[in-house]
Amino acid sequence: MPFAQLRQQPTIVVDSVANGAVLTLAHWRGAATPEALRDDTSAGSVLRALHQPQTPGLQAAAVTANHFDVDGFVGVWALLHPGLALQHEELLHLVAVLGDFRELDARHPLADQALQLVCWLNAEEKARFYEPFGAPARRRREDEASAEKFAWFLPRFAEVLANPESGRAAWEPEYRRVKQAQQVMQAAQTKWVAYPEIGLQVIHTPQPPPYYALFGPTAGFDIVLSLYEGQRYELEYKYTTWIDLASRPTLPRLSLAPLAARLNTLEASGRRWVCDGITDTGPLLRLQGQKLSKTQRYADPDARPIYPSSIAPEVIEAEVLAFFQTGYAGIQPRRYWTWAEVKAASSGSHVVAG
Repeated sequence: MPFAQLRQQPTIVVDSVANGAVLTLAHWRGAATPEALRDDTSAGSVLRALHQPQTPGLQAAAVTANHFDVDGFVGVWALLHPGLALQHEELLHLVAVLGDFRELDARHPLADQALQLVCWLNAEEKARFYEPFGAPARRRREDEASAEKFAWFLPRFAEVLANPESGRAAWEPEYRRVKQAQQVMQAAQTKWVAYPEIGLQVIHTPQPPPYYALFGPTAGFDIVLSLYEGQRYELEYKYTTWIDLASRPTLPRLSLAPLAARLNTLEASGRRWVCDGITDTGPLLRLQGQKLSKTQRYADPDARPIYPSSIAPEVIEAEVLAFFQTGYAGIQPRRYWTWAEVKAASSGSHVVAG
């Protein structure tokens, strides 16, 4: 049902938060998801709930979400088709993780099918409606406009889930682009350097790839520094640090503004380093050209301009490493940070894990 109507009858809220929900199944920070149902993805919480049918509120006849994305859609669909959802539980979990975190273990036997399903959802969404975060540009509210997406996808998803070939015309272009990029990311021309103590993955690769290839192998890491040919760089906090990740402890986000200021003292290209705020779903640090919209920042790195820097790649890596090592000194990883604690840690008022 449309999000605005949730108070009209007992309603389960998925991948969102709202007053009046009889049950919340969401991984958003601070969401009232029952402890036993917490999961890295909202769809994962739904799947956990389906294994516990006596969960209070699960009997509600209505379900809603305040936006459309892969994770939220899978969660809503699973509640409406519990038998099919449990039959395909492992695959749906992979789909939700790939959709939200862009992470995918290419060695998993269901990895290809998960990628096909996500690419089908992406392609049909863009062709028939609008791209993620595109509602405001059309002078529409996401919670209202997304209802049209749910209405189209909900009766059609089961067919593609059972027979991905039925959706090949839609999913194949992005799927092939990702598979080609994965080959580059796994080849000798790409170098991976991990700093697990601060959750940082550094990737040296020739050209910007799609996110599913770039972030695909980065499970367990929350910050990615991408170093491309031509001294082009981007640093990004993954969405794993915006939500309440259940599977492992994380470090809180730090404001990237001091790092941007430091890099600007070294930059001689004529451009300036800029960054997104700490509460953005995926804060980027990059050299500024024309300001990117949220839609452009959410889109793949190979779909946006990335400008050459005067700073050598080894200097960028050293500066980033020093920034996070210093910023995280004395902070211990933990689960379920509040935004107040995240902001306090970022400002230097380190929160001691309880």
